[in-house]
Amino acid sequence: MTEMSQDVVAEVRGQVGFITLNRPKAINALSLGMVRDLLAQLLAWKNDPQVLAVAIRGSNKEGVFGHFCAGGDIRFLHQAGSTGNPELEDFFTEEYALNHLIFTYPKPYIAFMDGIVMGGGMGISQGASVRLVTEKTKMAMPETIIGLFPDVGGGYFLSRCPGAVGEWLALTGDTIGAAEAIAFNLADAYVPSAEQSQLWEALATQTFADGDAVQAFVRLQAATPAPGAVRDVAEINQVFALPSVQAMINTLEADGASEWAQATATVLRKRSPLMLFVVLEQIRRARHMDVASDLRMERDMVRYCFYLRPGQSETVEGIRALAVDKDHAPQWNPAHIEDVPEDLWKSFFVSPWPAHSHPLAALKD
Repeated sequence: MTEMSQDVVAEVRGQVGFITLNRPKAINALSLGMVRDLLAQLLAWKNDPQVLAVAIRGSNKEGVFGHFCAGGDIRFLHQAGSTGNPELEDFFTEEYALNHLIFTYPKPYIAFMDGIVMGGGMGISQGASVRLVTEKTKMAMPETIIGLFPDVGGGYFLSRCPGAVGEWLALTGDTIGAAEAIAFNLADAYVPSAEQSQLWEALATQTFADGDAVQAFVRLQAATPAPGAVRDVAEINQVFALPSVQAMINTLEADGASEWAQATATVLRKRSPLMLFVVLEQIRRARHMDVASDLRMERDMVRYCFYLRPGQSETVEGIRALAVDKDHAPQWNPAHIEDVPEDLWKSFFVSPWPAHSHPLAALKD
């Protein structure tokens, strides 16, 4: 059985449901239509006794695998955020519902996280029961670059990294590879990229007693240690465990001996100052939340990203500078870390909805 849409290909082979993200020209960036296709397919398979497990991969211009997913469709977000298109609200509500479904899915969900895995791509893979990475994996939550925050459950999964690694990844948007992804609790196992197709085909042709047997089979095939160095968590903690954004930047800029400190300070100075404060609070709040609560908080936050100050959205401006005009010169407001008022960033954490009318009120862990 094969179901085809333009950008999502879903089929059942043997006892496994297979999904291929098929929008390679956009590095499989998620559109509202793709979110709806994924949600509908996973709901259909959830209670299908013929489907013991689900496997998901991306595609690139050369074929399958290569890249998993670069995130949400930021050009759509810019257009919708600039014109008042109500589908902007639908996109985030439905995307976060999809993220929650994956985190709470009752069957094994196996994510082949090859190549670029960023933003929304993390949202449809971090809830997987087996998260596979390759030597080509480039993983990041780079939302502060566009004046957003690491959403799609980012507060939840980044805050579960060791030490202050979550703060570091969330604030800087830095990219990590396979070894660090596994060490930082953002992946489970390594498989060489050249062996992915063989494993994918084996899932389609083997006979399994139940979903647990599918998961055990995948883990057995993907037992190879991941190549690459792992950054020192203690060094990260010295900066990113500090109590405030200002303390972090002061410490980094005072460290003239460390190239990493100077480079990291430069990166943070380029990010939206307002969103750095928002993101730090997000990660630290989410450390004490379940997935559903975190996603509800993030749904509140994203409303403020686009509508807090009409005509002055940090996110619309950030996307404009990166992907629309490509001048890489966003006009952040406030312009400097030192100028962010406390009441402004704190406003992101006041829900615009009463609890019973929240768009994600039905989510339960």
